[in-house]
Amino acid sequence: MKTALTAALLAGIATISMAGPAAAQISDNVVKIGVLNDRSGPYADLGGEGSAIAARMAVEEFGGSVLGKPVAIVTADHQNKPDIGSTLARRWIDEEQVDAIADVPHSATALGVLTVTREKNRMLLLSGPALTEFTGKQCAPTTIHWTYDSYSMANGTVRALVKQGGDTWFFLTGDNAGSHSQERDGITFVEKAGGKVAGTVRHPLNTLDFSSYLLQAQSSNAKVIGLANAGGDTVNSIKQAAEFGITQGGQRLASLLMFISDVHAIGLKDAQGLVVTEPFYWNMNDKTREWSRRFMAKHGGRAPTAAQAGVYGAVLHYLKAIDKAGTDDSLAVAKAMKELPVNDMFSTNFKIRPDGRVVRDMYLLEVKSPAESKEPWDYYKVVATIPGDEAYRPMAEGGCPLVK
Repeated sequence: MKTALTAALLAGIATISMAGPAAAQISDNVVKIGVLNDRSGPYADLGGEGSAIAARMAVEEFGGSVLGKPVAIVTADHQNKPDIGSTLARRWIDEEQVDAIADVPHSATALGVLTVTREKNRMLLLSGPALTEFTGKQCAPTTIHWTYDSYSMANGTVRALVKQGGDTWFFLTGDNAGSHSQERDGITFVEKAGGKVAGTVRHPLNTLDFSSYLLQAQSSNAKVIGLANAGGDTVNSIKQAAEFGITQGGQRLASLLMFISDVHAIGLKDAQGLVVTEPFYWNMNDKTREWSRRFMAKHGGRAPTAAQAGVYGAVLHYLKAIDKAGTDDSLAVAKAMKELPVNDMFSTNFKIRPDGRVVRDMYLLEVKSPAESKEPWDYYKVVATIPGDEAYRPMAEGGCPLVK
């Protein structure tokens, strides 16, 4: 009788332990993270293979496994096309059991992917896109907007330039959702600061000839030409602005979403003096330098962009949250991600709001002159730090249905 009772108790304990956090544990016995981005077009330099390298570095740093199960990274090129991005996301989830999708620059494509991850209850760790709606009306329980957005970028850059006397603006804008968001937020901050908008013009993605757009901007006589675009379009517009002698004529250029890869492609001679806002600079401090030099050794000497650093941080935090939750169930992991402080080589006790926004400090940066640069990729000087609570749109203004 006693032996039977002991056996029954042991069986009950085993059943209870199986019903706890370990019961859900890791689906398919592997945590699979898909890095989905542009690997061949205008955003390849800011994300591309560099984002995959950053994700692998996070996995390696975490130890290669979580809850005793291996972590795998897969990659794909969404070609900046929402239909392709959505199809890849659905195939990854349905056929390859991908648990989380990371990066996804190009906001229109990211919106398509979000529709799939919301339906399928999978984590979406956005680093590349800038659209603020990801933490607004399009917010989802399993979406985290990790690195920056158009509001935080425009906030720092526009306010600084208006304060310096750049009180009339003309916007040269990419004709896509993320660039429209940049333009909208840029106009808002110009007007809030007491400035005026002289006009706007929009160009297709991956434009090679900006002459007609730049002539319109030049003829507006606006003191500042705001570039509401990204990647190769930013590079081409700034290079061609130099050929037109726009800055020599007294007008300033301001990019609302610029990466160190863009500065490298333009060259310091033409990029010097540009004011940008970023959440990350590889040469900021000892921690960012140490991580970045390891990244550069794996990526042909190229310095990491903010988007790539963000992929690293998002993947690392995701793995910490799985470990905390005891499962890879997306709702449980998203809850744990929001409970844990964000700490990595460029984040110190930052928080994730209920709307999915990582509230991190932003930095107002100025591009150095060739004489000021002391080594390869030494391109920025830090002008000011913008605390996260000041940089981002207040949560109450976003319209996220998750926010009570």
